[in-house]
Amino acid sequence: MKILTIDVGAGTQDIMLYDTFEPIENSVKMVLPSPTRIFAERIRKHRNDLFVNGETMGGGPINVSIKNHLDKGYRVVMTENSARTVRDDLNQVKAMGIEVVPDGEKHPEIGKVEFKDIDLDAIGAALSNFDVELEFDYIGVAVQDHGFMEGVGDRNFRFMKIKEKLDVPRGPEEFAYFDDAPEYLTRMNGVFRTLKGYKTVVMDSKFASICGATCDERVESMEKFIVMDVGNGHTLAAAFNGEKMVGVFEHHTSALTPEKLDNLVKKLADGTLTHEEVHEDGGHGAIVNDAIGDFECIVATGPRRKILQKSNFKVYYAAPAGDVMMTGPAGLIKTILSKQA
Repeated sequence: MKILTIDVGAGTQDIMLYDTFEPIENSVKMVLPSPTRIFAERIRKHRNDLFVNGETMGGGPINVSIKNHLDKGYRVVMTENSARTVRDDLNQVKAMGIEVVPDGEKHPEIGKVEFKDIDLDAIGAALSNFDVELEFDYIGVAVQDHGFMEGVGDRNFRFMKIKEKLDVPRGPEEFAYFDDAPEYLTRMNGVFRTLKGYKTVVMDSKFASICGATCDERVESMEKFIVMDVGNGHTLAAAFNGEKMVGVFEHHTSALTPEKLDNLVKKLADGTLTHEEVHEDGGHGAIVNDAIGDFECIVATGPRRKILQKSNFKVYYAAPAGDVMMTGPAGLIKTILSKQA
């Protein structure tokens, strides 16, 4: 079986094409600029009014470019699905000066950009230069989606759904959706619409990385440990007892210091960390079902993982398939294969 996996981050999109008949180390791998960076640059270079259609995708740099475009006096017209890239609440999008129109409406008189997190044509074209055909039985995609519920903030809603899922200890693979996702996960649904017709798995990027870190050969032999994905925007840590997560916390990376992280990790391990402590500090929250007590080490991944160099805990840097950049894709592969077992 061939599996194409794409971990769509804020800085890069990490791609692995894996054939189950080959060692995973022989997989074709690419690390490319993230879609949000690519589209932000295209908007920045645009010198006229702009029409945006397509799907809901990751915002970040895109939102900055759109605001700058408006500030220069240009019109920005967006279809409803593409406009949710800026804000899920379309009234907030309109308040910024963006014209929101129904999906399917066309504006041929205006220069167009089509949003999507996944561009199979571009990936296939890149691989074709090396005589690699883009053939796969499954495609797995990891994106971060806060979800949306009117009247509830993104930060609160995201962790509310994490707490619902972790009402009992579960493996990170259970944060994946096969073939469809709940309506409130607007970005994930955008990916499913883009990949309609393919066998598709979409997974929260944080839990894909957490899952991938457990694929490291050394981690597979551990019993009690904490996996931490230190991203550019968010940090998520999960306490493991065997293959199950018994507690997690999620915070904003910019608010963390080595000392604060050590304190959070200690409380996560001994079962005393509360949701209120993390949330009132500006983070998303915490849930702890059970204490793991003494643990072997922190298993670290993510682009900002070097913050753990000053930790008082033992730290191991995960490299599944021998590549730290493939943690998310490895987690997607493990998740897909677990459903085939």
